[in-house]
Amino acid sequence: MLKNIILIGFMGSGKSSIGRELSKMLGYPLVDTDALIVERAGKPIRAIFEEEGEEAFRDLEAGVLAEIDADNLHRRIIATGGGIVIRPENRRRLRNLGYVVWLVVSPTEILKRTSRNKERPLLNNDDPEGTVAALLAERERLYRETANLTVETDALTMPEITTGIVESARYFFGST
Repeated sequence: MLKNIILIGFMGSGKSSIGRELSKMLGYPLVDTDALIVERAGKPIRAIFEEEGEEAFRDLEAGVLAEIDADNLHRRIIATGGGIVIRPENRRRLRNLGYVVWLVVSPTEILKRTSRNKERPLLNNDDPEGTVAALLAERERLYRETANLTVETDALTMPEITTGIVESARYFFGST
């Protein structure tokens, strides 16, 4: 495979964990856009949201993705933030970078996975359940239009998810 595998999906969908496993399986370096944003900003994502607002975070996110795209490197696993699909230019870049996999997770599982993590700025409110429902409704179409593959992860094991992604990506890259 010559291009990259890009993981998109809502917060708590397992992009970072699955990215690490794919990286081990394939020997491709893992690029985590959220980690790059934290490194560039010199502070946690929560602090960026609190001090500068969501729009400033989205600007940093778009800048990091533009850098990754400009590098024109191949054979990487790219794990993205949950809202990266909001901006049209990001969706174009994601598709340009390679094989885009949307990791789908149910709202119940999202809340279970994120409930103990206070570093999720969009869920630090009085109605995280309502926030998840609203954000999913807003983003679902964007994830769908960006992805080459959709994987519903709730009932799958990590090996099932990663093996399915690798086999689908091989087929995709072999036919393009």
